[in-house]
Amino acid sequence: MGVGGGAAVLVVDDEPAIRLLVRVNLELEGYDVLEASSLDEARSHLDGGEPAVVLLDMRVGADRGEALLDELDARAIPVIFISGSAEIQPDVARRAAASLGKPFTIDDLLAAVRSAAAR
Repeated sequence: MGVGGGAAVLVVDDEPAIRLLVRVNLELEGYDVLEASSLDEARSHLDGGEPAVVLLDMRVGADRGEALLDELDARAIPVIFISGSAEIQPDVARRAAASLGKPFTIDDLLAAVRSAAAR
């Protein structure tokens, strides 16, 4: 088993290419990756179990990613924000384990997930 040790990571992003990129690279590191293209889909995954980390796009379709923050905070699930253009407000940014700007490197992705999963 890889570095991830089978820990679950939930990727919440409306862009299929981003979800694929993240899933493939995290699975190669031994993580179990769940994908959600909407906040409702993310909530369904959360109802089915608790991931070790959530990668959360700041804009998921018409929704704002931070709408999911209170639920993740209540469950003490670390969040890594991913954003292509949305500026992250300082009060929201403080609630995240890390933030990655799109495009991000695979090394930055893996480092952020490893760090957040170790919390």
